Amino acid sequence: MKAATNGVVNLSVLDGWWDEGWVGDNGWAIGGRETNPDEGAQDYSDAQDLYRLLEHEVVPLYYGRDEDDTPTGWTAEMRRSISSTIWRFSTMRMLHEYTEREYLPAAGIEVRRPASRRNPAEPS
Repeated sequence: MKAATNGVVNLSVLDGWWDEGWVGDNGWAIGGRETNPDEGAQDYSDAQDLYRLLEHEVVPLYYGRDEDDTPTGWTAEMRRSISSTIWRFSTMRMLHEYTEREYLPAAGIEVRRPASRRNPAEPS
């Protein structure tokens, strides 16, 4: 998670934090969310997908350069990685969430969020 907020572009299976962090345009997901109970078949499928992603997406994007030799596609991917993870996986977000969902209710304090931070589906 820290790497993504520093512009590292992730390429991984969808488990751990990456299942929550991948939004479709901020790196690459190997395979899908469903798993094959046959581990050998799952490994083979994941390996094929990894090689396909490397050959057709990751490597061309990484080495692609504009007329100034700038890797514009890769740096755009880095920016998407940063912008999609910097708040969602920050200590500040975690503290806000823990305080609102756990600490204040446990202390018997009603949580009132400003309308700008309220989920439209929640009652006011």
